[in-house]
Amino acid sequence: MSSSVLVYGATGFTGRLVVRGLLDAGIEPILCGRNEASVQAMGGKLRLRARTAVLEDLEVIYQALRGCRVLLNAAGPFGATAGRLVAACLRAGVHYLDISGEVDALESVAGMHREALAAGVMLLPGVGFDVVPSDCLALHVCRRLPDARKLTIAISGLDLMSRGSARTMAGEIAKGVRVRRDGRLTVVRAGALERGFDFGEGGRACTAVSWGDVATAYYTTGVPDVEVYFDATPAVRSTLAASRALGPALSTSAWQTWLRTMVELLPDGPSESERRRRRASIVAEALTDDNRRVLARLRLPEAYTFTAMASAAITARVLRGDAEPGFQTPARLFGPDFVLGFSDVSREDLPEA
Repeated sequence: MSSSVLVYGATGFTGRLVVRGLLDAGIEPILCGRNEASVQAMGGKLRLRARTAVLEDLEVIYQALRGCRVLLNAAGPFGATAGRLVAACLRAGVHYLDISGEVDALESVAGMHREALAAGVMLLPGVGFDVVPSDCLALHVCRRLPDARKLTIAISGLDLMSRGSARTMAGEIAKGVRVRRDGRLTVVRAGALERGFDFGEGGRACTAVSWGDVATAYYTTGVPDVEVYFDATPAVRSTLAASRALGPALSTSAWQTWLRTMVELLPDGPSESERRRRRASIVAEALTDDNRRVLARLRLPEAYTFTAMASAAITARVLRGDAEPGFQTPARLFGPDFVLGFSDVSREDLPEA
């Protein structure tokens, strides 16, 4: 397939996996990033075109999009990258995709819906593990229970983390745990919401976290109350404990500098062998006001592996014309069964707990 896709953040850990996923799908992307030496070196190695663009210069970003139909943003934190890239896409008439799972970044893109409609541009963030599989599972259970008022999503198997993901988490930790109540985003105390979920091996303790579905699931399903939980591993508990103990202090420049310094000591990301050995599971529960309940479980490959597959598949569909102007979510656009088209993915409906 001829290239008309620009991947911004192509040289990062997840960006490299995304590029490989596109190549495996027969798409030769144009590589882009802020570091010219890194982008050109990667382009030379893969024999792909490469461009350099710094986010501070909107004109340069706009020029980098020449000849493109799709921009796939793999550069986090997305709160720092999405706004400028969306602005350039709206000006250039280029569809915008990203692999964000950041609540605020996703909400910001959703807020550009009217501008995107006017420009005939689609804004489709969250085309990786954040939030494709959970979005599809959420819509599945809500279609089985159309009058649901509460949606709960639980995720297990996210213990592998790249340096870039850790960098994003360092910026998010001070914001508290985000949930949606009556259609509005609100913050609850870290560790305040805990419950058990069965990911296929018996009940496991889980704790509420901020995750992209708190933003996107509302737009996909219309359900006004949304919570997302992670398997309460020691790492998750310690992160929430730090947020609870230090709170807003973590957002100060001193703490953020220290956190960024610690993050840079981490490995670039999990190896291929590590990713092959891991699996992820997602449980979604829809609940009505009179306590009728529907549950389903999804099993799928490890998160970074799935991100590469999903972002490539969605990019290919958009290039074929499967796009709708304005802000969109994956399941709303492609349906709840979209996730079942990927290898090694299975879904099962569960009895009420």
